Amino acid sequence: MNEVLHNLIYQLQYHKEDPILLNSGFFLYFFVIFMGCYLAAANNKRARVMIYSLFSLYFFYKACGAYVGLVILSAVVDFSLSNWIYRTENKAKKAALMTISVVANLGMLFYFKYTDFFIGMMNDLHLGHFNLLHLMLPIGISFYTFENLSYTIDVYRGEIEPVRDFMDYVFFLSFFPKLMMGPIVRAADFIPQISQPYRLTKEDVGKGMYLIISGLFKKMVISDFINQNYVQYIFDDPSKHVGLECLLGVYAYALVIYCDFSGYSDMALGIARWTGFKIPPNFDSPYQSATITEFWRRWHISLSSWLRDYLYIPLGGNRRGKVRQYVNLALTMLIGGFWHGASWNFIFWGGLHGTALAVDKVRITFLKKQQIVLKGFWAGFWKVTGILITFNFVCFCWIFFKASTFHDSWTIIHQIVYDFEPNVLGTLYDGYKPVFWVMGLAFVLHFLPKTSETWMARRFERMPVAASIAVMAMFLWFIVQVKATQPMMPIYLQF
Repeated sequence: MNEVLHNLIYQLQYHKEDPILLNSGFFLYFFVIFMGCYLAAANNKRARVMIYSLFSLYFFYKACGAYVGLVILSAVVDFSLSNWIYRTENKAKKAALMTISVVANLGMLFYFKYTDFFIGMMNDLHLGHFNLLHLMLPIGISFYTFENLSYTIDVYRGEIEPVRDFMDYVFFLSFFPKLMMGPIVRAADFIPQISQPYRLTKEDVGKGMYLIISGLFKKMVISDFINQNYVQYIFDDPSKHVGLECLLGVYAYALVIYCDFSGYSDMALGIARWTGFKIPPNFDSPYQSATITEFWRRWHISLSSWLRDYLYIPLGGNRRGKVRQYVNLALTMLIGGFWHGASWNFIFWGGLHGTALAVDKVRITFLKKQQIVLKGFWAGFWKVTGILITFNFVCFCWIFFKASTFHDSWTIIHQIVYDFEPNVLGTLYDGYKPVFWVMGLAFVLHFLPKTSETWMARRFERMPVAASIAVMAMFLWFIVQVKATQPMMPIYLQF
């Protein structure tokens, strides 16, 4: 009995090497108990908020231990500041309070995420010798910091009123489906839903089930399998592989990062939907994009729209001439790259995308001036050409995003350019046949029309409850059979 109790307590505690994830076995038990409590309190708004918040804070504790205190601390700070901003009529005082919020939030993010980066840079420039702090990055800090910032800035701008109940703000900030890896949710979209009665419709059940199943499939069947069985080998030491292997490794990584991140986002949206909340989608088949501008409207939508509203437009956007617009685009993407991680690789990755966006703006302006409108065959031809060019450019940028160092990035490019060795294709296919078939399946699924998703969600909506439970149980059994032998941490967990 004591041993059972001891094991139970051990399972309930935080363990750094085994954080809770939406696709972990522990989360299944967590979610069943949570839903039981949540449904029992479905008719009482305050009880629902309390239960959801407590489970969310516990979820965060299981993910990163004592750092759950940072979520509570930032909720206290931004809840208080936003209400002071709203009540203050003096414009200078409002601006000062908003500045305190920005400095407090960015200061916390900077301390945990970038301190060692700047210490290392100072050491490299021989400005002194400082020991690295080796701080552990709190999971999800980049996401909830941006949510805090957008909330206080929106209150300062007069676009929303602050919440009056502290627990509503804790609930918004700690909402566990999106806490660790987003999407970045705006208070204006989320907070009005808190007071709405909880009603679970057939559409919610069907759409939520589709999102959870498709998210798990993308994360655990496609992304983890390709990553564990091919991508890791290539990027661990690219100098050992010929150019063809490296090129296919880059294409494989494009699928890995998309299926990993969008799969996790889909699960978050589906779980939120089952609990009565609608979160805007974070991805829209981004590799179908015909231009880099379109790509950023389809990839990590919550981040790109956040950067547009709280960075690009305040910098001047397109209101101060073309040259300033191009500079603003490049600067926004450089900062966006730095948001991903304290590394020159991420900054360079952001710079590449910023430059491409500026060039694309020049192209769009030229076409408008010349009044060039393509139709018929040429419209289709240039769309396909644009998709191929955009996809390969995005893949080129992924090299710098994925590789550990600049040296590794240039090694991959060197191998592709100078040591391609196309004659190894047959041997390569024989050695990695299952990987290439899964990659082919992933590309086919990605390029299916949007109507196929709607069709599948409606099939789930029309299922009887017993059939839905049976389908879900069979799918989870399938996932257990095919999941990777080693746990694969979500890529965006590090951001």
